[in-house]
Amino acid sequence: MREIPFYVPHIDKSEESLVSEVLKLKGASKIEELEDLMCEFTGSEYAISTSSWSGAIHLSMFALGLKRGDKILCSVNSHPAIAEAVRHFDAEPIFVDIEGESFNMSVDALKKALVEHKHKKLKAVVVSHIGGVSAELNEIYKIAKENKIKVIEDASTSLGAKYHDNMIGNTGGDLTTFSFGSNLKNPIINCGIITTNDKKLYEKAVLLRHHGIVSKEWDLSGTLGYVYDINEIGIKYDTSELEAAFAIAKLQKVEEIIKRRQEIAKIYQLELKDTPHITLPKVTPNHTYGLYTIKIDKNRDDFARHLRDKGVYTGLFYVPLHLITYYKQKYSLKVNAFPVALTTYQQILSIPCYAKMSNDDVKYVCKVINEVANNRV
Repeated sequence: MREIPFYVPHIDKSEESLVSEVLKLKGASKIEELEDLMCEFTGSEYAISTSSWSGAIHLSMFALGLKRGDKILCSVNSHPAIAEAVRHFDAEPIFVDIEGESFNMSVDALKKALVEHKHKKLKAVVVSHIGGVSAELNEIYKIAKENKIKVIEDASTSLGAKYHDNMIGNTGGDLTTFSFGSNLKNPIINCGIITTNDKKLYEKAVLLRHHGIVSKEWDLSGTLGYVYDINEIGIKYDTSELEAAFAIAKLQKVEEIIKRRQEIAKIYQLELKDTPHITLPKVTPNHTYGLYTIKIDKNRDDFARHLRDKGVYTGLFYVPLHLITYYKQKYSLKVNAFPVALTTYQQILSIPCYAKMSNDDVKYVCKVINEVANNRV
């Protein structure tokens, strides 16, 4: 039986060449090169590479000085690493409902959450850009400024996306986090990166990502490079040269990858436009299709099983956090507390959309979806 995986990384000779340089200990640091390239790509002043995207989220909160009892607003439809990082500080996540089309945080729901949870310990809002579609940043920045809270952006599925004409990572947030991995189990790499235009936050994050160690380079004046000190405890979140090499290769071809995903999306839009029981994503000018997510009008899980039985694998981004056992029990959250996220969750299904897919692969996915959909009552 033919199989179309949900995701296959775009790996070619560029990764092999860069990794070979690292293994042969040739050339300058790939970590520094990656950070410089990310600044150039996004237009941001500073970039801090990390060992993973979840590490980038945690380090961002670390740099903001998150403490016990602080409160962080975040979308109820976001990767569990965000709320998890908040809890690691013994701080409290406050969940916000979403928009039904973009799956991003609803501005109206954010305003409502701020009224309900107005508190002097409110520290920041984490804004997730889901699948290559930007959240309504200008409104969110305005709300954050009025409430004197920081903005952390989650662009883990939106590398290369834009908000209006500005690249995500340089639109006005305090810190933006990206992933060079897939956020799936057993990825090839786990490298993440943070961008910021705030020098103090940059210096703080750089200090904290390697245990808070402060040291000097060897020099001719007699400075001993092996002597170090620690004024503030940190954590080990720096990335490796090998992962940086992989990340550089991805960054160098990200525009090519996005173009191919957009081509795939056009095929889906054409081939599935009249398919019963499914709703296609709204077409927007800057959509990068980090995820291609459809809606199934009923019994989504049965639909996914039938696709899998025919060799097409799918994903779910994400299970709303108020339905996750830990948060549901800890905060006594009701199932219908976030109605848009709940309804959306019952319908959404992400189908394969990655640069390694051939047109024949895409047509096969369309064929299977049409077969399954047309045989449903």
